[in-house]
Amino acid sequence: MDMATVAKRKARAEASDMPRSPIRKRRSRTASAGRIALACGVAVLALPSITFSIAQVTAKTRPAAADAIFPYDGRLTALHASALVTPEATARDRVEVQALSRTSLRRDPTVVIAAANLGLATVDGNGKGGRRLLAYAQMLSRRNVQTQLWSIEDAIAHSDVVGALRWYDIALRTKPMMSDLLYPVLTQAAHDPAIRTALVNTLAAKPLWTDSYITYAAEQKDDPENTAALFSGLRGRGIAVPEPARAAVVNALLNAGKADQAWSYYANVRPGADRHRSRDPRFAALLQTPSLFDWTPVNDGSISTSIQRTREGGSFEFSAPASIGGPVLQQVQLLPPGTYRVAGHSSGIEQEARALPYWSLICRSDGHELGRVAMPNSATANGVFTGTLTVPASCPVQVLTLFAQPSDATSGISGQVDRIVLTPTGSGRMPH
Repeated sequence: MDMATVAKRKARAEASDMPRSPIRKRRSRTASAGRIALACGVAVLALPSITFSIAQVTAKTRPAAADAIFPYDGRLTALHASALVTPEATARDRVEVQALSRTSLRRDPTVVIAAANLGLATVDGNGKGGRRLLAYAQMLSRRNVQTQLWSIEDAIAHSDVVGALRWYDIALRTKPMMSDLLYPVLTQAAHDPAIRTALVNTLAAKPLWTDSYITYAAEQKDDPENTAALFSGLRGRGIAVPEPARAAVVNALLNAGKADQAWSYYANVRPGADRHRSRDPRFAALLQTPSLFDWTPVNDGSISTSIQRTREGGSFEFSAPASIGGPVLQQVQLLPPGTYRVAGHSSGIEQEARALPYWSLICRSDGHELGRVAMPNSATANGVFTGTLTVPASCPVQVLTLFAQPSDATSGISGQVDRIVLTPTGSGRMPH
């Protein structure tokens, strides 16, 4: 290392050990003070934001406390008022609701909840003023549940059926979860023919809740006649009611002992159906959800049954393991008193005589068997079988049922039926 370099380093070391000048010290103190002032300024500016954030979190559980923490926000004041709107509210609470709601609107005229709360609190004592406030709330937003429910109630009170249904539509479009509250009321109201007609017109416009309401109505078992009338009205307007809903109504009517009404609705959706004979002789309908008036495979987990499509229409197939038997296929009938002929065609059946399947006509009211027709092995008479049954006047509703009998064969029992018809004697030949 040369002498010049050593001298430079020694000079820098000596310079660093020298005390700082007064000017440098003043500059350092000034910079520090500026940083402190800047930090304080940021804190002051951030304080309202922090306070508001705390108030927003608190509002979820303690709206009154949130309003006290940040008493400048109209929305928080409106939430404070809403917390006092309860079934147990006293006269003093209602006065406070009005005062808080007015304060909220002064702070922020766009707070829907405040307008709704104030309108509802004053609509009884000051009808016009309360209605103006509710109309104002509706103008601000149609998503407010309080104003929607009041609008429905107000329309009903003024016998405005169309207006009430318009508000039902608005409420259900904007708040689908309100169906739990509104559907039962709407279904009960639809007992009135005038309301039902208006409801059909509303549903015919296909609002978003149409399918949801149809499903709900079909599930109600207390008045299936009302539901059938509603669904018939929808069909008249070209609105397709889903197959499961139609079947549910038919079954509910039958199970309620209203066989004639069940048939009337069924015949309305199945043109050409004849109550004097069985239906769908070739299993061509292939319904995913058959009604009791349709061919219904019986599945209890031990016997396999199904209706399969074929070139000629369809075929009913069944199979049961050894020693297992029971009903495999059913169709409810409303046959008038008289003598009837059962005729059909099978394939794949090969059993001992005591294990051959058979058709039975059973009185639905008491389970009494009116008669049965045995099915021979399919190799006999080329699979064709016939027989007669008698229906007494004392049994207006019957069930035509195919039974599989337990078989000792290792493979159990199986077979197919591709034609079956029950007709009054002398009505003609079996369909081909």
